[in-house]
Amino acid sequence: MVKVTRLNNKTFMINAELIETIEETPDTVVTLVDGKKFIVKESIKQLVEEIIEYKRSWFLLERFIEK
Repeated sequence: MVKVTRLNNKTFMINAELIETIEETPDTVVTLVDGKKFIVKESIKQLVEEIIEYKRSWFLLERFIEK
């Protein structure tokens, strides 16, 4: 899950596994696999960094559990 901020400054979490596309139009629009769209304050770069960190944490957790 990644934390995002709506234009009204309300924050919420999006499941990173369900993100289909991220566009800057110039606002950042996150589209999920079911077609739902969210306009958020974070840039594409920020979102990609958060998604990478999220996936990295899961990878490390899986490796820890396997031991």
